[in-house]
Amino acid sequence: MFWHTFLLASAIKILFLASYRSTDFEVHRNWLAITHSRPLAKWYYDATSEWTLDYPPFFAYFEWALSQVAAYFDPAMLVVTNLNYSSTQTVLFQRGSVIVTDIVFAFGVKRCMSKLAKTENQHIIGSALLLSNIGLLMVDHIHFQYNGFLFGFLLLSLSYILTENYLASALCFAVLLNLKHIFIYVAPVYVVYLLKFYCFRNNGASAMAPLIKLIKLGAVVGGVCLLSFGPFYNHIPQLFARLFPFKRGLTHAYWAPNFWALYNFADKVLSIVLGRKSAMASGTGGLVQTFDHTVLPSISPTTTFVMTAVAMFPTLYKLWTLKNTTNLAQNFIRAVTMCACSSFMFGWHVHEKAILMVIIPLTVLSITNRNDARWTLFLGILGHYSLFPLLFSSELILIKHAMHVVYTGISVLLFRNIHGGRFLSIPERLYLYGFVFLSLFENIIHPALNLDQTLPFIPLMATSVYSALGVSYFWLNYQKHFITQTPFLTKDQGVSKTKKN
Repeated sequence: MFWHTFLLASAIKILFLASYRSTDFEVHRNWLAITHSRPLAKWYYDATSEWTLDYPPFFAYFEWALSQVAAYFDPAMLVVTNLNYSSTQTVLFQRGSVIVTDIVFAFGVKRCMSKLAKTENQHIIGSALLLSNIGLLMVDHIHFQYNGFLFGFLLLSLSYILTENYLASALCFAVLLNLKHIFIYVAPVYVVYLLKFYCFRNNGASAMAPLIKLIKLGAVVGGVCLLSFGPFYNHIPQLFARLFPFKRGLTHAYWAPNFWALYNFADKVLSIVLGRKSAMASGTGGLVQTFDHTVLPSISPTTTFVMTAVAMFPTLYKLWTLKNTTNLAQNFIRAVTMCACSSFMFGWHVHEKAILMVIIPLTVLSITNRNDARWTLFLGILGHYSLFPLLFSSELILIKHAMHVVYTGISVLLFRNIHGGRFLSIPERLYLYGFVFLSLFENIIHPALNLDQTLPFIPLMATSVYSALGVSYFWLNYQKHFITQTPFLTKDQGVSKTKKN
């Protein structure tokens, strides 16, 4: 049944082979060309295209491996100077490579469900929700990226936590960090958890056991990093300059729905009230650029790092001080979810796509716990809608709305099948209904009033700000719930009860 679901999801992805694709398609074509045509020492120096290589070495190796196959489809795509090259064979190969490498995501889903699901019904439902996640469908198979491949390693790492195979979990996560460094956002959770519940856990072992475990853990993580960065030993400064381009600005082009979207909006409103000229309009035009706030203080990277660390601290402290070890691994996944959300809320230059780092692990938990199912439904609806600006092409309007409605409806039915009853409060439902009016404004009212000519940035700003309110609500409530209580009972045990730590 699992692989039938995977094959069905893959068949749906094939339907989008010829659909709209973003500049990320050219980004990855260029990376194929760089890793195939340039010597390794030049990978992080090449600037033939504006889309320079800026992922960690393991992803560069991944692109090199793909390029060996790409040569059989169309060698011209591997010529560095063939900018914006997109032959039929190139499109077929790149689209197909995303679909094929989703097998890693499938294995991650299968392992998590087999370790977490208590019944066959839970296994099927959890697998279906993850394998058909429309966020990944929109971002990977229309917009174009390899997030499914990356999230596969995250889920594999979580699955090994569920079985207390801590070294295997650390290995998978270290590989993930060396594929895409954005996952460093949740690294503090791994550090706290592995130190507390692997290295320093007292199981009657010798006094040297913690040190031995720490050495083993360091050897696993250090070994992966050595394989990744070792060949670039003489180029580390250049590599890190590519990985951490802090000049990109506080917010991404379309304002990820987080605290800084609200901050930008407040600055915009204050600039109008005070009659000052704002640079904010250009900041929502789709370009990656920096600008100073007009009224409110401008924000530095250091400020965002401090705020992110402060936002994470209660979750990390709670995880470190957990005394009740019932469903300890699930609480680890909750902590991963919370720290991913804290980074999303307060991080520097956050992409809207990063909301999937919160939704995916939360969906894993949703099959066994009613409260997690509630938040998966709430955040899924608003989070997936917040990705709509990525698919701005007019021919995708009906497609993205249809996908959202169908996936939401199926999610509601499946969660009711597992947990029964309603999940959301009246205020929460009213907030989510607001997205209907937001969509009507963006697609009908805004162009009808010719505002798309005079105020083209309004729909993007409205989507970011309205979605940011919901993400903030989730972040506050889920963190409060995690810190004050540890939900652990399934429906069969009594879904209305919780246990204090």
